[in-house]
Amino acid sequence: MGNLVANTYCVEIEYCTQCRWLLRAAWMAQELLTTFDADLTAVSLMPGTGGVFEVRLNEVVLFNRKAMERFPESKELKQLIRDHIAPDRSLGHSDKPVATP
Repeated sequence: MGNLVANTYCVEIEYCTQCRWLLRAAWMAQELLTTFDADLTAVSLMPGTGGVFEVRLNEVVLFNRKAMERFPESKELKQLIRDHIAPDRSLGHSDKPVATP
């Protein structure tokens, strides 16, 4: 897809169909669309295999489940996307750091 026009932001969420991660990917897409409704041009769900769960913004990988050995938190993805498209924007409660034990 690429960044065809200035301020055009497209998110791709590639998920494993063998692992049945469609619902997780769809929920994450809904969270991103709700938070960035005026900023994102598209959020695409892309079926994959082999345990993939990867989130890309304009073809740049923001999160890879295999590399991180875990799934992303919605708050984490929102912060990553915000840092690319509107670094000065507050995400409200999603900006608060996670408490560590």
